[in-house]
Amino acid sequence: MILVFIEHKDCVLNKTSLEAITAAQTIGKDLGLGVAAVLPCDKECSLAQEIAGYNIEKVIVAKSEKLGTYTPDAYADVWEQVIKAVNPQYVVMSHTYQVRDFAPKVATRFGREMVGDCIRYRAEGGKLVLTRRIFLGKLDADVTIGGDAPYFVTFQSGAFRGDAAEKGSAAVEVMDVAVGDVRMTPEAPFQEAKASVDLTKSEVIVAIGRGIKSQENIAVAEQLADVLGADIAASRPICDSEWLPIDRQIGSSGQTVAPKLYIALGISGAIQHIVGMKNSSTIVAINKDAEAPIFDIADYGIVGDLFEAVPVLVEEIKKAKA
Repeated sequence: MILVFIEHKDCVLNKTSLEAITAAQTIGKDLGLGVAAVLPCDKECSLAQEIAGYNIEKVIVAKSEKLGTYTPDAYADVWEQVIKAVNPQYVVMSHTYQVRDFAPKVATRFGREMVGDCIRYRAEGGKLVLTRRIFLGKLDADVTIGGDAPYFVTFQSGAFRGDAAEKGSAAVEVMDVAVGDVRMTPEAPFQEAKASVDLTKSEVIVAIGRGIKSQENIAVAEQLADVLGADIAASRPICDSEWLPIDRQIGSSGQTVAPKLYIALGISGAIQHIVGMKNSSTIVAINKDAEAPIFDIADYGIVGDLFEAVPVLVEEIKKAKA
């Protein structure tokens, strides 16, 4: 059995959990294992029926009055009990901030390691060989897990496509769980600014780099973002210059995203930026430098001045929508 973690807030799904379902379904086919989803909640959660619409064996609603707000203490208690009850081979999760907080704690309770932030896997001899990026994405490392199950694995956002999760019909099972002492009282989630944006949920992103030249020129990128219904993002130099807030930064020291479309304007493609957006479904790059590293990963590239190319794109998109 493979257990997959369903992350949510007040029964509103974190869509990266659909990527985890896709990962679990794919691994299950390769290893001949069934899949069950686990949804911690303090009530009868309507989200359970939504998850039951996927091709898995069952949805386990782990229920306790102490699960209304996330805490690592409560989630660790819940997962320990569910794992002991189900005895899975693998526990598969998306590599979100929440998972990074509680999952190592759960793995430690079972005397196991957690292999985190994986980008892919392959099945060999009935076990998984997991691939992780190291040294800021400069090298890929293949990792195998020794010892007995359960094995704890998290996958990087974008490693699997959430919209590729197979639909089906699953049973919903409520499991009452006992949660011990919760040693913290959570406050409201931190936001850098009132306009803070979670770019991990964006389907289209227009990102700007040094090639934008000045803060006033960001308006050019915003015109493209407006016609596409996209969010604006940036490489680190733009945020360091305070031309855009830090919550718009993509890369190793910013957010990691995997939108359906990522348009890079004037971004050279330093490895620190690429590790934050390389899993985008379609990457379009516009840069005057034909040798810019961003073209190595771009699906489509325009070698030219973004100030000439972007207005043409805006007009053509407007015509297509007319």
